[in-house]
Amino acid sequence: MLARWAAHARPSDVAQLGYRLVGGALGLFAVFLMFRRQWFIAMPVAAMAWAMFGRKPAGAGADRAGGRGSTVRTAALEMTLDHDTGIIIGRVLAGTYEGQELDSLSEAELVSLWDEIRSDKESRDLLEAYLDGRRADWREAFDTDTTAGEGRASDSGPMTQEEAYEVLGLSAGASNAEIVAAHRRLMKRVHPDQGGSTFLATKINAAKAVLLRKHG
Repeated sequence: MLARWAAHARPSDVAQLGYRLVGGALGLFAVFLMFRRQWFIAMPVAAMAWAMFGRKPAGAGADRAGGRGSTVRTAALEMTLDHDTGIIIGRVLAGTYEGQELDSLSEAELVSLWDEIRSDKESRDLLEAYLDGRRADWREAFDTDTTAGEGRASDSGPMTQEEAYEVLGLSAGASNAEIVAAHRRLMKRVHPDQGGSTFLATKINAAKAVLLRKHG
């Protein structure tokens, strides 16, 4: 679990954990030295431990624009696109598999989930974007009729500014230049012409339009 978290976490978060682990080890060593009454060595070691606990990695205070993930939510799913790797991490928000990560579901469970949300077009499209990244031939392997349920779609309404910031991985109040830069960076990851997701590309374009209209 720690390795999986480290693979998808921000480098600054991984560095922060490393500092705390080193600080904890130094703290235990300082206590050991104190029990042996080696105060001359124990005090500097304790000071080093305290410094490691309080140390902040470079870039830890940066906003999400330099950030690492874009989040898209529907009624049934939440997906986060890692900016650096292009990996999509998904979580089920409702239904039989509520609270479970998509990576933990078997192929049979994913087929069941797809069938469960097939009438919610947005959720289905989001799941299919994840499946495209997990297994390119999933349509043939799952033997699923992907045209079923086309007549119904969830009505999630227009994208809000808060959602748009999450989709682009930006903090509220980002400038036009930051919005355009984030859009360009993400489109390189998900553009359909590059084998990416049409659904995610549509969401990213919509987020850009919402935020630039706000600034207009």
